Amino acid sequence: MNCIIVDDEFPAIQELSYFIKNFSSIKILEEFDDSIKALDYIQNHQVDIIFLDINMPKLDGLTLSRVIKAQKPTPTLVFISAYREHALEAFEVAAFDYILKPYSENRIVETLKRLENNTSSKHINNKITLWKNEKLFVLNINDIYYCESQEHDLIIYTNDNQYRITSSIGDFYKKLPQDSFLRCHRSYIVNLDKITEIIPWFNNTYMLKLHGITGEVPVSRQNIAQFKQLMGI
Repeated sequence: MNCIIVDDEFPAIQELSYFIKNFSSIKILEEFDDSIKALDYIQNHQVDIIFLDINMPKLDGLTLSRVIKAQKPTPTLVFISAYREHALEAFEVAAFDYILKPYSENRIVETLKRLENNTSSKHINNKITLWKNEKLFVLNINDIYYCESQEHDLIIYTNDNQYRITSSIGDFYKKLPQDSFLRCHRSYIVNLDKITEIIPWFNNTYMLKLHGITGEVPVSRQNIAQFKQLMGI
């Protein structure tokens, strides 16, 4: 697993580089203080993880992340910033994490461990393997009804069971077939094949009822257009 660091502050690059080299097995390919040069590199090299500052000259980190999001396979994004106010926007572009400066050693190490453990859910054809109660369970992907993000964990719901894994919702979404699963909300993924009822809700949003499931799944305003297109509404 490899990464690049994109930050216009050299001391911040040095500090983050130290943590990555000393507390993980992640390989640093390059370090950039120029987001345009970083984009050119990303488009021409296989990069697994990008540590990305938001306040960058020329091309800010959020704009760069939206360009990167269209790339397949999409690198995992970890935002690094001195400002809290961009966190919501960061997670809307499927960020794995959002780390505030100045860095906390415990916070950085926790994120590095999560990145390395993110391979614990493995996609095998139409199967996915998940940990639960110290055991590995192999699920048919189509048996997943919906997923819900809760802090640093993801809850995966089937018709009669649920599985908790340590993963960002964005990274898990990449493992699912995009023709039948939709990230309908920043905290939810839904299996479109399981929808039985679409309920109009406040502010032009929807609530979804799924076959055999008592709970409901929200569709946020940001995802309404894509949802309508996929459902032929």
